[in-house]
Amino acid sequence: MRPAPKPGFLLVARRECRWLFHDRVALLLIFGVPLFAFVVLTTVFSQPVIRGLGVTVVDEDKSDASRALVEYVAASPSLNIVDRSGTLSTAVQDIRSGKAISAIHIPPDFERDLQAQRRPQVVAFYNQQFLTAAGIASSGLSDALSAAAAVAAPAKRAAPAAASIGTLSTETIALVNPQKNYAQFLLRALLPTIIHVVMTLAAGYSVGSEFRRRDARAWLASAGGDPVTALAGKLAPLFCIFLVIMLAEPLVLEGVLEVPFKGDLPLMIAAGSLLIIAYLSLGALLQLLVRDLATGLGLAGLFASPAFGYAGVGFPTVGMNAFAHVWSAILPLRWYMAVLLGQAARGLPIAESAVPFAALAGLALLFAGLAWLRMANLTRSGWFEAARPEEPPVIESAPRGIGGAFTAEWRRVVGTRSAFSVLFLAPLVYGVYYPQPYLNQILRKLPIAVVDNDLSDLSRRMVETLDASGALSVAVRARTLAEAHTAIDRGEAFAAVDIPAGTERDVLKGITAHIPVYADATYLFVFRSTASGVATALGALTSELVSRGGRSDGSLVKAKLASASPADVLLQPIFNPVGGYASYVVPAAFVLILQQTLLIGAAMLTGSALAGRGGAFTGVLGRGVAHLTIYLPAVALYLIVLPRIYGFSTLGHLPQIFALATIFLLATSFMGQAVGAWFTRPENATILLLATSLPQFFMAGFAWPREAIPDVALAFGRIFPADSAIDGLVRINQLGASIWEVTHDWLGLWLLALVYFALAVISAFVVKRGQRHAQG
Repeated sequence: MRPAPKPGFLLVARRECRWLFHDRVALLLIFGVPLFAFVVLTTVFSQPVIRGLGVTVVDEDKSDASRALVEYVAASPSLNIVDRSGTLSTAVQDIRSGKAISAIHIPPDFERDLQAQRRPQVVAFYNQQFLTAAGIASSGLSDALSAAAAVAAPAKRAAPAAASIGTLSTETIALVNPQKNYAQFLLRALLPTIIHVVMTLAAGYSVGSEFRRRDARAWLASAGGDPVTALAGKLAPLFCIFLVIMLAEPLVLEGVLEVPFKGDLPLMIAAGSLLIIAYLSLGALLQLLVRDLATGLGLAGLFASPAFGYAGVGFPTVGMNAFAHVWSAILPLRWYMAVLLGQAARGLPIAESAVPFAALAGLALLFAGLAWLRMANLTRSGWFEAARPEEPPVIESAPRGIGGAFTAEWRRVVGTRSAFSVLFLAPLVYGVYYPQPYLNQILRKLPIAVVDNDLSDLSRRMVETLDASGALSVAVRARTLAEAHTAIDRGEAFAAVDIPAGTERDVLKGITAHIPVYADATYLFVFRSTASGVATALGALTSELVSRGGRSDGSLVKAKLASASPADVLLQPIFNPVGGYASYVVPAAFVLILQQTLLIGAAMLTGSALAGRGGAFTGVLGRGVAHLTIYLPAVALYLIVLPRIYGFSTLGHLPQIFALATIFLLATSFMGQAVGAWFTRPENATILLLATSLPQFFMAGFAWPREAIPDVALAFGRIFPADSAIDGLVRINQLGASIWEVTHDWLGLWLLALVYFALAVISAFVVKRGQRHAQG
């Protein structure tokens, strides 16, 4: 007879492995969710270059010149003309409904004024509520319209000599990611973000399941009563699994998707190991603190799910408010991202990654130490000896009918701590917590480096102009371009402006002086902001130089402008005109938060609701109405109160907002009930639905334009109510669209509500019949 295995680390690890590979929820979370996220995100970003953004044209001239201009726009790869016969009124409707991202207005007598060198104005409106698509559209419009106007203009007459003064022209060179590939940037950042959520939930599920579902006393006994051995043995299998996943990710990105890895591999393995230790320890710590699986998982989701915003990837930490900046400093993900992007994307020397690596190591030790201290405290207090397995659930004697189901659901929500936290407290906390990283809206005083090789009065004025800009701050005055690049590598600057020798001489001769701007495209939002800031500042200086070279009546200035630019191309952002990042991200994220919390809450409560008496049809409908009444205040908070507090655009009419939101909430409730009927335990819904939030956000066509998302991913995204609700509610509330302009979203939500109601009724009927057979 074989002797019993000796208590210790290996026995705990073997016990954990047996459980992991026999628990379907654990397997789905650890292997299924990362695979789901990888497939979804790689599909969404499979078209790295955004093309075919809709443009509607209002041509009031209808001349050969205006038609030629339109054809130039049509030839732009990033643009697609969807309407050529509209008016300004219909153009606005096209933008609000989502048919187009932008509109071009060509005025009457365009050709005549062009021939007379009167610089007719062509206005290109673009919807900046959708910031990523707007940036691509505005760039494409600017290039196409400027090129078209230059070709359509008559032969240039020589400008008078007195106005002959040169201009300054910036040329931006991307130091990293020269193709400015959004997919390369986002995939590298998003996959670790999703995996870190899975790590936290997996550790929480593993530890929390011991409290009631498994046997906490047996866990501690298998470690010989040693809390360190018990905790280390339990988390060791998860560490090995996630280390393999983290190692596989860059191999797949580089080998399959051709996303290059430039850094030091041993350093990244060490950083990945520290990230895993940190979040496994955090998930365990939260469970040991609350000693309730569902509540601990909710806290883990609250800590980990919004971390992408605080990690400084979407919106850089330099632009965050004080709270977000401090909070991000205690998130291991922030420091791991700094190491990852510095190594994988930029190939920095190891020494340049020392500070974020040290911070990551410190946080991993901190969280591991806190988890061990809490485990030791519970062991000394005898809590493990007092822990008991869970008792069978008490079957409710719920009143019958819709009213009875409505009342019983309210009682369950108020009387269940985990459900009350998800449905009442979570929307309040997320409403304040989630937007914090973005509330400064735009980036100000971004540090740049300047290399002045001209050392002239003009170059000094250029430096002063750049430093006085609201968007930029000259933080480094480098002697050589190599020094400036080193400053960028160290994070002291985001771009380097190189002023060549002879710049002042060329400008005085009437020659255009080209100013290279070397910008770091690792963070594309920062790249666009620095490039735009330099171009705007030097453009203003150019206008000042030209105006000073003309006569007092301005005629020579006008002649010079007409010669350089035959038409005045005005790019006019509408809706979120300042380009605020919070105004762009948060309204859409609010809708997704409403969906995820309601989905989790509805699924969590469905199992206990089906254990009671009552009809399937009336029960599903009564619970759906209960969820609607519970969540209407949250809708008012997210769509009315908080947007006004945070200064977002609120152009929508309340009846139309609530008309769309009501169907959205019912569809979400019915979906949660349909899914929750098949969960044997309520916390399983929290585990699986929380971990899929981020892929859903990018499938919704808001952060990443629908034009760049393959049809299969768009179709899959539509099964979630938030897909149509984000599009519809943002267009109504932020763009002032009517519900008839978002009919496709309105009808889509009605369809989802009916389909999920039917599925929820069928699921409830099947589950109840199975329960009756089991009891009989």
